[in-house]
Amino acid sequence: MLRAVIDPGVLVSALLAPTGSPAQLYERWVAGEFELVVCPHLLDELDSVLRRPKFRRYATLDEVEHYVEVLRGGASSAPDPEPSPGLTRDPADDYLVALARAARVDYLVAGDADLTDLTGLVPPVCSPAAFLSRLTPTSN
Repeated sequence: MLRAVIDPGVLVSALLAPTGSPAQLYERWVAGEFELVVCPHLLDELDSVLRRPKFRRYATLDEVEHYVEVLRGGASSAPDPEPSPGLTRDPADDYLVALARAARVDYLVAGDADLTDLTGLVPPVCSPAAFLSRLTPTSN
């Protein structure tokens, strides 16, 4: 089974826009088609972003709490990684690469160009759509 770290931005999109690759990715994770790895920092960032007032028209605070709790309870939890400055153009993204490496996942899934533009990274970074294409096809 593939293992992945998913950028909080992709997880935000999965909740706020029920169609598209991020939402499909979330649904495929819930269906048990891949293992999602998170850490406290990632979940805190996700929770903080989703609680911003500008997102209330897309999701209530109760929906946000439920969503984050589903991720907290269902994903594999890893400790926050050791700081690894300079892994990406955006220092705020360095922990995602460090987490993906420490957890030895197969992919880091992101929609952020600061991550998707990285080449030769181990594990590789791919978009939500590209990761979906790597999963076993669902039977309809």
